[in-house]
Amino acid sequence: MELGIFSKNKKKYATVSLSKSSKSTENRGGGSGLWEKCPSCHEILYRVDVKNNMKRCTNCDHYFGMTSLERLDLLIDEGTFTEYDRDLLSENPLDFPGYTDRYNQIKEKVGMNDGLISGTGNMNGIKVSFAAMEFSFLGGSMGSVVGEKLTRAIERGIEEGIPVVIVATSGGARMHEGILSLMQMAKTSAALEKLREKGIPFISVPVNPTTGGVTASFAMLGDLIITEPNALIGFAGPRVIEQTIKQKLPEGFQKSEFLLECGMVDVISKRENLKGTISTLLGNLI
Repeated sequence: MELGIFSKNKKKYATVSLSKSSKSTENRGGGSGLWEKCPSCHEILYRVDVKNNMKRCTNCDHYFGMTSLERLDLLIDEGTFTEYDRDLLSENPLDFPGYTDRYNQIKEKVGMNDGLISGTGNMNGIKVSFAAMEFSFLGGSMGSVVGEKLTRAIERGIEEGIPVVIVATSGGARMHEGILSLMQMAKTSAALEKLREKGIPFISVPVNPTTGGVTASFAMLGDLIITEPNALIGFAGPRVIEQTIKQKLPEGFQKSEFLLECGMVDVISKRENLKGTISTLLGNLI
């Protein structure tokens, strides 16, 4: 089995309460239309062909983004997933103009109450506490509900003594919630420190794109950090950095291959090998 590419050097609470949800794998997220244009080779593709090819271009193997449900299907053994905390809802604590309407529109369009799916399931027979972010929900931004669900997923790992696996894809903190959103960075990191004290593994899987406060908190605190080829992972985006420092950045800056060379990620795994890579590494850690 191919495990991917390893780095040689590498350099983690306020709680709401709602009941567990029932098991759920209904369709949420996703796109519409018959065609998909590859941003890499510009080939016009049948959307169904891309989906059947693990959301990769059938011409050049470019990686398209996956929904949280597609990540769940990719990584968790069929029929083993139990979803939790599905009914948690965000409010508008700062009365941010237009946030409530926008939030309700996105809920209807994406079919989720917020930008994260979480629960427990098996990964090649290994039970894990699993969470996956949904980029189509306000850019995968981390607000109070996403932060709470992530924290609960980590706490579930502590309570059940099972590894935690989180797939991150996000533009960062949710600006509509201000400081309440930024608090989630500390909250998730504190929960991960509790997990670390118990000696329970946390595997972080930041995928394209993972930026802002998510990168600056839980996404880069994994005992192992595993990503996919050519994924953008960083705090501020390359364009913002170039405009700020008035310098041209190195080729491939903030892409996963660059971060591997710098020791900021541990493994780059092809999508078809990702589940096997994670489960094999977990088998060596538990």
